[in-house]
Amino acid sequence: MTHTRIALVTGANQGVGLQLTKELVASGATVLLGSRNLERGIAAAAEVGAGAVPIQIDVTDLASIAAAAERIRSEFGRLDLLVNNAGISNARTGKVTMADYAGTSAASVVSIDEVRAIWDTNVFGVLAVYQAMLPLLRLSTDARIVNVSSGVGSLAANADPAFPYRSIYAPGYAASKTALNGITLAMMIELEGSGIKVNLVSPGFTSTALNNFEGTESIEDGSREVVRVALLGPDGPSNTFTGWNDSTIPW
Repeated sequence: MTHTRIALVTGANQGVGLQLTKELVASGATVLLGSRNLERGIAAAAEVGAGAVPIQIDVTDLASIAAAAERIRSEFGRLDLLVNNAGISNARTGKVTMADYAGTSAASVVSIDEVRAIWDTNVFGVLAVYQAMLPLLRLSTDARIVNVSSGVGSLAANADPAFPYRSIYAPGYAASKTALNGITLAMMIELEGSGIKVNLVSPGFTSTALNNFEGTESIEDGSREVVRVALLGPDGPSNTFTGWNDSTIPW
C-alpha cells in the first residue's frame, strides 16, 4: 500500500490516539505517531505496522514540539492532517477512580497546581502544537486540523440542569475542554478562507486510561467520530463540533 497523506497524531501510543492511528494507516496515510515517551511510541508503532512512524513530542515542552516540527519538515516536507489528541484528566500518580476524582475536583477544593497541569496539556499544549505545525499545514493542498475535545466542556450543555454530566463540571478537566473549545474557535476564525479546515470532535465515553478504564464504550466505538472526521476528504466540512454519529454539540 502506498502511503501518501501525512498525518500527526499527538498522544497516539494508547487509547483513542492509537485506534485512530491504526485506522488512518489502514486508509493509506503515513501517520507520525506522537508520544511523549519515545519508547512507548516505538512499541505502539510496531503494533500498528508499516505506515506508522514514531515521533517524540511532549506537548508541554516547546523544544520537543519544535524538534518534531523540524523532523516532519525535513523528512516529509509538509503536513496534511494534525490531530491534537494528547490530553490528561488529572495530574496524579497511580490510578484515580472517577469517584475519588469527583470528590476532590470541585471549584472550592481543587488543587490549583493540578488545574495548571491539566490546562498545560489540554489547552496550552494544543495551542503550542498548532503554532509549530501551521507552517507545515500551509504547504498541503488538503490540510485539516482535528482537535479532540469533550462534550463535558460544552457551556450550553452544562447550563441545562438536565445534562447528565453537569455534576462533574469542574475547573480541571471539564473546564480545560471548554477552554480548548475556545482556542479551537479562534483557530477556525483565523483560518477561514485559508483552505485549512478545522474540526472539533468529542469521542464517546471510551474506556481508556483517561477515565481509569471506567468508560462505557469500546475503544473502537468510542473513537468512531474522531476517525470519521479525521478521514473527511477535501470536500468535507470545516468549523464543526460533533460527537457520536455526527451529532452536533452546542458550544
